[in-house]
Amino acid sequence: MTGFARIDGEAVGARYTWEIKSVNGRGLEQRFRTPAGLDRVEPGARSQIADRLARGNVNCILTVEVAPGVSTFRVNAAALTAAIAAVQDVKSWIDCSQPSAEAILGLRGVLEPNPGPEDEDAAVLDTAILSSLGDAITKLIEVRVEEGAKLLAAITGLLDEVEALTAAARDHAEADPQAIKERLNRQLNELLSGGEIPDDRLAIEAAALAVKADIREELDRLTAHIEAARDLLKAGGPIGRRLDFLAQEFNREANTLCAKAHGLELKRIGLDLKAAIDRIREQAQNVE
Repeated sequence: MTGFARIDGEAVGARYTWEIKSVNGRGLEQRFRTPAGLDRVEPGARSQIADRLARGNVNCILTVEVAPGVSTFRVNAAALTAAIAAVQDVKSWIDCSQPSAEAILGLRGVLEPNPGPEDEDAAVLDTAILSSLGDAITKLIEVRVEEGAKLLAAITGLLDEVEALTAAARDHAEADPQAIKERLNRQLNELLSGGEIPDDRLAIEAAALAVKADIREELDRLTAHIEAARDLLKAGGPIGRRLDFLAQEFNREANTLCAKAHGLELKRIGLDLKAAIDRIREQAQNVE
């Protein structure tokens, strides 16, 4: 199920933002993008999401900004001391000018990103960030619930359509044996140039064709699948996988119905069934 949530927060001189985007997926897949040094919060964040979401591709982006007045860089004293010592060694070997402060600060490792708060402050920041993630997940779930209500209405409408088409197919199936007999009689008459066909022979052939074309079992199973799908929708909770499985069963029965159908109208009903079932399968991919 799709959804988006954004939460801002501030702690120990840092402002942070969580952005969470969820798109459809068969299982639960998490992707994180965090600032350098804050990947330490990822295990806790993953655990929170796994506890509250069961399905979807979830992308989480954490951004952190240092509050005004707090330096984003610091001097590595050990690296600076080593750099100055190296300069003095070089000057003792050759005659050269003293390097500028800018040149020394430009040496690798002398000036480095400020890792931010440490020890107790870092723990406070981590706790605040993870707490805000919980709020973001709550907001995301609310968005997904709204989408779920729309999906429920859409799938219910499609089930009504499948039920109506199943009833129409059943009406045709009940009239099919007589239609098969009449069609067989007509075709055989044409083949034999108008010769008479014994009624008992015609009845045997018509019965054999009727057995092959009997779709009542498929219609009974379709009706059972419709009821099972409606029960799933009423039950609530994570039903996406089971609904997807039911949609596959729907499709199997519709394929068999189309293969057995003789009349054009029954074939049309079968194709309409397949189209409605395909839409159910598409919607099932969006359900958690």
